[in-house]
Amino acid sequence: MFGDRLISRFGPVSWPPRSCDLTPLDYFLWGYVKSLVYADKPQTLDQLEDNIRRVIADIRPQMLEKVIEKWTSRLDYIRASRGSHMPEIIFKM
Repeated sequence: MFGDRLISRFGPVSWPPRSCDLTPLDYFLWGYVKSLVYADKPQTLDQLEDNIRRVIADIRPQMLEKVIEKWTSRLDYIRASRGSHMPEIIFKM
């Protein structure tokens, strides 16, 4: 429980489990950040933390705007297809 809210698979909000089609953080940002953070294979925790800070700091507002724009088109596709699987072509940026 978080305050008066329950975060649960069987909670009052019917949210698709593991639905990376629906959240910009899941379908793009975490994978993007991870690929850059580990690109130079950090050997120490300090290197890893430095990479994380650098990659996050380098994310530009224009990139996030594009991600949100693509996200809304994904939502439109999901609505029109009544929740069916999304083809890979829609995942290209």
